[in-house]
Amino acid sequence: MSRKHPVCLDLEPDLIATATGEAGAAGVERVDAHVARCAPCREDLARYRVVDRTVRALRAAAPPDAEADGARARLRARLADLRSRLVTYAVFDSPLGPILIARSEHGVSLVEYLGRGGVAGSSVARLGDPEVAEDRADLERLHAELLEYLTGRRTRLDWPLDWRLARSDFHRSVLQAAVAVPYGAVTSYAGIAGKIGTPTAVRAVAQALRHNPLPIVVPCHRIIGTSGDLTGYAGNRVELKEHLLAVEGVRTERGAHPARVARQALYHYDPNDQREYCLPTCGSIARRPIGPVTLLASRELAETLGLVPCSACRPDVHPLPR
Repeated sequence: MSRKHPVCLDLEPDLIATATGEAGAAGVERVDAHVARCAPCREDLARYRVVDRTVRALRAAAPPDAEADGARARLRARLADLRSRLVTYAVFDSPLGPILIARSEHGVSLVEYLGRGGVAGSSVARLGDPEVAEDRADLERLHAELLEYLTGRRTRLDWPLDWRLARSDFHRSVLQAAVAVPYGAVTSYAGIAGKIGTPTAVRAVAQALRHNPLPIVVPCHRIIGTSGDLTGYAGNRVELKEHLLAVEGVRTERGAHPARVARQALYHYDPNDQREYCLPTCGSIARRPIGPVTLLASRELAETLGLVPCSACRPDVHPLPR
């Protein structure tokens, strides 16, 4: 960066005064003589004159006080709207592969497993017309918390969420119901449909979770088929669902059938007035479709949820092996 010559610096006050019409005759004469031979100062004088004309025009067009108040209110609203639309994103490495995280001032708006297309093939473009900018520093804390979660050192991601990518009120209600399923538990699409008051909309619930813009933090990996099958996840990457459930202590199994939860290794809670949870060997509970049943990885989780041991099968006396 070049410095001004001392003579130019000494002339600066007269240069500004001349541009604004406040210089005396001697000052104007001094400036005229100098700018005739100094191109940088000649350009500065022209810029100062443009600024002065702009300021004078704004002052001349100043509205009455009431209009000014209204204009300021509209400006504040406009700025608030621009801030709410601003989205920052970054791509981070994780045990599940590269993950894109995006957030606005309202909260996290997108968590996405990136495929071969990288950012170019991601859903960032679906955020509509907000300003989108990469800002790794702004999202480092979220990445650190996500890594803690994926390695079992954290059981909650208490992130504020921006629901702008929810496709409808129904979609949002499904996502929020999935958020309510606790760490270490699984339930079925039919169970979610019942919780939101649309028991016949099982297929629609599955479709809504298929388009979950916030996987992991909205734990759609905890929602399974009524048969116990893990079904599709992140474009049919069921292994990611298995990994997330394993981190939470939910056992899965493979065999002659698709990957599914190991019901015989999980406690069962079929909603009842006594709020009793059961062993998988209690009556016919493990042979029925999961439906509204919630499967629990541990007795500690059941107790945290305010459940009590079944008086018939006594999971407190005969706990499942770890």
